[in-house]
Parts: sequence; C-alpha cells; structure tokens
Amino acid sequence: MSSEPIVSLRHVTKRVGRRTIIDDLTFDVPQGEIFGFLGPNGAGKTTTIRMIVGLMSITKGQILIKGNDIKTEFEQAIRHVGAIVENPEMYNYLSGYRNLVHYARMVPGVTKERIGEVVSRVKLENRIHDKVKTYSLGMRQRLGVAQALLHRPSLLILDEPTNGLDPAGIRELRDHLRHLTRTENITVVVSSHLLSEMELMCDRVAILQRGKLIDVKPIQHFTQSTDRTPTYQIEAQPSEQALEFLRRTEGVEEVRLVREGIVEVTTEREGVPDLLAGLMRNEVRIYGVKPVRPSLEDRFLEITEGGQIG
Repeated sequence: MSSEPIVSLRHVTKRVGRRTIIDDLTFDVPQGEIFGFLGPNGAGKTTTIRMIVGLMSITKGQILIKGNDIKTEFEQAIRHVGAIVENPEMYNYLSGYRNLVHYARMVPGVTKERIGEVVSRVKLENRIHDKVKTYSLGMRQRLGVAQALLHRPSLLILDEPTNGLDPAGIRELRDHLRHLTRTENITVVVSSHLLSEMELMCDRVAILQRGKLIDVKPIQHFTQSTDRTPTYQIEAQPSEQALEFLRRTEGVEEVRLVREGIVEVTTEREGVPDLLAGLMRNEVRIYGVKPVRPSLEDRFLEITEGGQIG
C-alpha cells in the first residue's frame, strides 16, 4: 500500500454569504482504505464530498487528488475519481448493460472487456441484460458502482450508498466495497447515517460537526476505551447474589444488572481475577466474562454531545 494519500484537504473552507459551511478542514485519506464521513445533520459531509468531486466551489484552501489540485487541474484530478452523489442515475428503459455501454462512450479507453470485468466485479452477470426498471434498489446501487468503476478510478466516492437498502443489500454492498479495496487497491470515501454499518465497513472515519473536523482516526481507535475505567460483562448465577457482592467490593466503580444472569461491572483490569475469585467464594457460578467496548455510536454521541446523525 502506498504511503502517499489519495486525497489531501488543506485548510478547506466553504462560505455561503456570511455563513461558514466548512471551516478549515485539513486531513488526508490514505490509499486502499474505506474512509467514512460521520456527522450530525448539517455538519458538512455532503458539502465536503461535493467539493472533492468538483460539484461545488472552494472558498479557501486546497483539495488534492493524487497530487492534482481539483481547482486548477480539474481534468487531471477528476480522472482518478468515480462517484455516486445521492442516487445513481440510470435509464430505466435500457438494460444494465446498455446503460454501461452508453456511459462508456463518454469515457475514452473503456472496452467491452472492461465492461465485462466491472459487471463481474459487482456480481450482476445474471441480470445485466435485464431492464433497469426491473432491478431492486440494491442492484441499482451495484450498477451505479459498476458505472463509477468503468474508467479504473483510484478513488470511489459514495454519498449515502445504503439509503433504502434492506439489511441483505447493505451487507452485500459492504462486501463488494471491501473486495474492491483488497483486489484493486481502490480507496473508498463513503458517508452514511448508519453508524453500525460504518463501524463494520470503514477502516478510518472522520467526524465533522458544524463544519469543523472533530477527529479523524482508525475505526478501532474510536471504539477502544483508553481514557476510562474498563467495563466487563459477567455471566453469573445467581445474579442478585453477584450484584450484592460486587456492590460492596472495593475498586468497583459501577455495577448493573443487564438482564437475568448478566452483570456489568466497571473496574480496573488488574482487579478482575480477584473479583471472579470472590464471586466464586460467595457461591456465585461464573459462566463467562468479556470486556465491553463502546460502539462507534456510543463514541459518536459522546464526541458530538448527542448530535443527530444524518
């Protein structure tokens, strides 16, 4: 994997009148990763994506795609990009294949062999000659991804690609994107309001709030708790006896009953063996213990102080 970022934002600002929509964004998107944008409603995710693909002007700052400035070297920069902003636009009365052929005529160097490759890549071989009006939403999304991949971009940008998809379609899209990053070293930039899905999909995420960058880091760093006392979930019977013991034990900061047979306790890691030994001495049977890690949703709500994702 190359160490050079595929996308670099340097002090990017967008103003509309007196209102600052995006405020001094600076970050890099590494090559070969799935990079996620998160933020409450109005945080500036779609505005940032539109500036990256050249659909919206930049008031101040610089966006580089593979070293090419999107403002001053637009053609050189955009040739590296495939994008679906909002919904993929297709001709419903044409087949999926004819849609791809129509698009390929506008892009130099796209052969029939390449069309076959991308159809196979998104697993539409069995339906590619059917009319698009017969496609499910998930199939339309996959056809949109195929179209965006025709010219062999280095960067694929998807704005809310899971909108309207059922759980099976979401998982299918996630698997396709993961496959693309592994097999073709494509970088994927994606925004979504589905935090649980972003946690499964992304390698790295950036959180925006009111146009400012709050944080950007690998997904596992968001979900690892390093600045607080860890919490452990203990499967124990009888539960009330376990709760009674834990509540009077020194070093336990918090304890609660999750449900019958499952207790959560907040305590330092070093004290866990003694806790378990004490429970067993008090005739509590232990069936399992595991650390409880905060989800991306937990961390997002904490960082944005409860801001609504959108």
